[in-house]
Amino acid sequence: MPSRRRNSRLIVSLLAAVAGYVVAISSSPPASAQPTATPHVVPKPVSMTVGTGDFTITRQTHIVAEPQSAARAVAADLAAYLRPATGYPLPVVSGPGRDSDIRLELGDAPELTPSQAAEGYVLDAGPDGVNLAAGTAHGLFNGIQTIRQLLPSGIESRTTVQGPWTIPAVHIVDYPRYGYRGFMLDIARHFQTPETVMRLIDEASAYKINTLHLHVSDDQGFRIVINGFPNLTDIGSQGSVGTDGRTMDPGGFWTQQDYRDVVAYAAAHFMTVVPEVDSPGHNNAIIMSEYNDTANPLLDGHPQDINCSVNNPPQWNFTGDVGYSALCPESDNSFTIYKAIISQLSAMSTSPNYHVGGDEVPSSLLSQDRYAAFLNTEMPLVTAQGKTPMGWAELAGPGTNPPAGSVAEYWNPASGTSPDTATAHEAVAKNMKIVMAPATHAYLDQKYAPNTPPNLGLTWACNNGCDVDQFYNWDPGSYVTGVTDQNVIGVEGAMWGETVRNLSEIQYMVFPRLIALSEVGWTPQAARDFADFLPRLAAQGPRLTLAGTNFYPSPEVPWPA
Repeated sequence: MPSRRRNSRLIVSLLAAVAGYVVAISSSPPASAQPTATPHVVPKPVSMTVGTGDFTITRQTHIVAEPQSAARAVAADLAAYLRPATGYPLPVVSGPGRDSDIRLELGDAPELTPSQAAEGYVLDAGPDGVNLAAGTAHGLFNGIQTIRQLLPSGIESRTTVQGPWTIPAVHIVDYPRYGYRGFMLDIARHFQTPETVMRLIDEASAYKINTLHLHVSDDQGFRIVINGFPNLTDIGSQGSVGTDGRTMDPGGFWTQQDYRDVVAYAAAHFMTVVPEVDSPGHNNAIIMSEYNDTANPLLDGHPQDINCSVNNPPQWNFTGDVGYSALCPESDNSFTIYKAIISQLSAMSTSPNYHVGGDEVPSSLLSQDRYAAFLNTEMPLVTAQGKTPMGWAELAGPGTNPPAGSVAEYWNPASGTSPDTATAHEAVAKNMKIVMAPATHAYLDQKYAPNTPPNLGLTWACNNGCDVDQFYNWDPGSYVTGVTDQNVIGVEGAMWGETVRNLSEIQYMVFPRLIALSEVGWTPQAARDFADFLPRLAAQGPRLTLAGTNFYPSPEVPWPA
C-alpha cells in the first residue's frame, strides 16, 4: 500500500507571490453591494428558485427569534455577522416581526423529512422580508451561512462600507448529502495555538463543515496536558518538524482548559471535535516522554517496555519521516498511558467518535497479529468512554475486531477496483462506516501544481499537483467499487502539518480547496458540475479577502478582476 510519506522541507518564509496577491486585493475598494442575477452560493443548495425583486436590510431591520429558544443564539450570530459591514444595530427581538425584518423560526419545516431536518433549512426571501425555518438550531445556523452569501460580498468587511444590502428573492430547500463533513488539522508536527484553530473554525463553518478532527500527537510532538503524565507535555511538546538545530520552530502545548475552550468554540459553530492520538505508531513523542518516567506511580517502574521502535533506547527524529516508532502491545504500561489519554480527551470532546489512528506501522516493527492485538486492547478503552472507535482504514485489517458501526477513514489514493482499495472493503465487511478522505482528492497538504507553492506542501499523492478540480471532481459514494452511500457517512479534508507553521500558511493550503470539498459533502452528486461550481467559487474570492483569509488564487478559477 502506498505510504503517506511526508518530507521534511522547512518553511523559511511565506511565498512572496501570495503576499503580493493578498495585498493587491486588500488594497482594492470593497466589492459593490449590488445583487447578482444568479446567487452564488457554496455549497450549492439542494433546491433554489429565484423570484422577482429583493429584500433590503436597512437601519430599521430587526432579527426576530423567540426568547428562551435555541433560535435566539443563532439570531445573535447572524446579527454579529451583519453589523460590522452595515453599521446597523440589527437588534434581536421577539414577536411576529414586520415586513422589514429577518425571521428565524425553530420548529417544523414542512418541506424537510425528519432525517433532512437534522441540518436542513427552508429559506424564503422577498420584498416583504426574510423567513428562515429549520427543525434544529444547527439547521438555522446553516441557513444563516447561506444568507451571508446571498448578500453582496462587502458584507464580510469588518468595517462599515456602503450598501445597499440586498438579498434576492429566493425559495431554498436545503440539507446535506452526508452527515459528516470534516476538516482535519495536524497540530502535532507544528504546534498551532487555540486562537489559530478558532479562526479556522470560523472559516470552515461558514461553508457548513461540521466536524473538526484534531491530530494532537505524532512523532514530533504531544500537544495537550494529560493529568498524571506531565512528561507528555514537559518533554513531548518541545519540538516540531525541523526543530533539530533550529531555534525558530519551537513546540508548545495546550492546557486542558485551552482544549475545552476550542471545543466550546466549535460547538458554538455547530462543529463537533474528534481528537486523535495515533497508535500504535506515530508516537515517538509519547515514547520519548515516558521511556524514562520511572518515578511515575501510575506506571510499573519499568516503562522502557513500551518501546517497540526502530531505536532502543528511542531517539528524537524531527524530520518528516514515518514508520519508525511503535508502542508495544505486550506492555501494560502502554495501555495505562493510553487509558489516561483516551478517558481525559473523551470527557472533554463533543464528537461521538474517538480517533485511534492506526496507520503506517511497518511489519518490521509490529507483525499484523501484534498490530491487531494493540488495537483490540485499545478499542474497548474507547467504548468504555461511550465513544465510537474511529481510525485510519488500516484499522479494518486482518485480525482486528472493531465494534459494528466503528468508523474507518479511507485515505488511500487507490480507487475503483484497484487491489489497494482492500482496506475499504475490509471495513465494509466488518460493518464499519466510512469517511472518505482519499489523498488525491482530500489531502490539503499536497501542492496545487508542480513547485506550487515552492515552499509549502508535499507531493507524494499529487506528483503533478492537486488543484481545485481534483478536490471537486470525484464521488465519495462510488470512488471505490462496491463501497456506496450505504457505507459512506461523509468526507474529510486533511491538513497535515509538516510544512505549515502559521495561520496564513495553513489558510493558503486549505482555501479554496476545502470549499470545493464542502460541496462534495453537501450537494447531491447529480446536482454537482465543475463548470457550474467555478463562478460560484470565484465569488468567494472577495469574501475571503475582506475577511482576511489568505488563499491560493488558482488559475482554474475565474476570480473577479
